[in-house]
Amino acid sequence: MTVKKSQSSKTTKYIYALGRRKEARARVRLYKTKTVPGTKHNFIVNGLRIAEYFPGASSQAKYLKPLVLTDTLDKISFSVKVEGSGKSGQLGAVVHGVARALDKLNRDAYHQILKKAGLLTRDPREKERRKVGTGGKARRQKQSPKR
Repeated sequence: MTVKKSQSSKTTKYIYALGRRKEARARVRLYKTKTVPGTKHNFIVNGLRIAEYFPGASSQAKYLKPLVLTDTLDKISFSVKVEGSGKSGQLGAVVHGVARALDKLNRDAYHQILKKAGLLTRDPREKERRKVGTGGKARRQKQSPKR
């Protein structure tokens, strides 16, 4: 006797966007619900609440900026998988990814607001490579002899 497998119940719809900053990459799933499906929280980063992953008031102001500008703070939720770089680069990647997802959600209403705030532009600054003969740093000069 064969048992038929039923369709999985994972039919939740989300908007996907990728955010980048330095070496960090953030894969964002934006949901049109108040909480992320399967959890009681509205913002998840790498399986933790966003306030646990990025503690502090300044970090909170940064990751809430795209939501406050578009007035979607209480209407949507997102989950993020972020990897690479350090915490600051990861935070920048999350903000970039959330802004891109909001832009996909409603381009007519949100694009100009997010573009004007500079949230849709990827920050191109990267770490400068170390040059040969600089004593371990990218731009450091070797000390010249005094006599």
